[in-house]
Amino acid sequence: MLALVEHDTEAWRSDEPAPVSPDDLLARVATGDQPAFSELYDALSGRVLGLVIRLLKDRAQSEEVTQEVFLEVWQQATRFDRSRGTAASWVLTMAHRRAVDRIRASQASHDRDTRIGIRDLEAGFDQVSESVEIRIEHERVSRALGKLTEFQRQAVQLAYYGGYSHSEMAERLGVPIGTVKTRLRDGMIRLRDEMGVTS
Repeated sequence: MLALVEHDTEAWRSDEPAPVSPDDLLARVATGDQPAFSELYDALSGRVLGLVIRLLKDRAQSEEVTQEVFLEVWQQATRFDRSRGTAASWVLTMAHRRAVDRIRASQASHDRDTRIGIRDLEAGFDQVSESVEIRIEHERVSRALGKLTEFQRQAVQLAYYGGYSHSEMAERLGVPIGTVKTRLRDGMIRLRDEMGVTS
């Protein structure tokens, strides 16, 4: 009788659904699957928010940008190409881009207000110029990253594109947290030098 109960318990455990990967969820989102979108949001929103907060330093704006990112994910899911990377990296790249756009927009607004002395002045937006500028800047960063050591590049990419904390990076890389901080610091110094940033 006991053996029968144990067997039934094992059968029940094997019926539990295996977790679905973000890649598979995003493929379902592309077909308009709302429950899959909810699961994808639950799986990735924490990492997206973490990355955006690191860049914006403002929780309210970061939550707003995170919502914008997931709206874009819902609208653009059909554009995801598995052959070019994972769903997580696609979503995090989108989050990074939106956060940088928000920083630039905020800085441009501040500079404009200071120069003209009027708050809330709206200026025209040249989408083509902005796209070209972003692409050129992305190419500069890519070239500069290519000049870092493998360890430095890995640390910078995990921190700024992956949204990982120092402790998460240390665990992922299997190295002490001090080593992670040193690689990241040295990588950022080298990156600034390569890009000619003087600040």
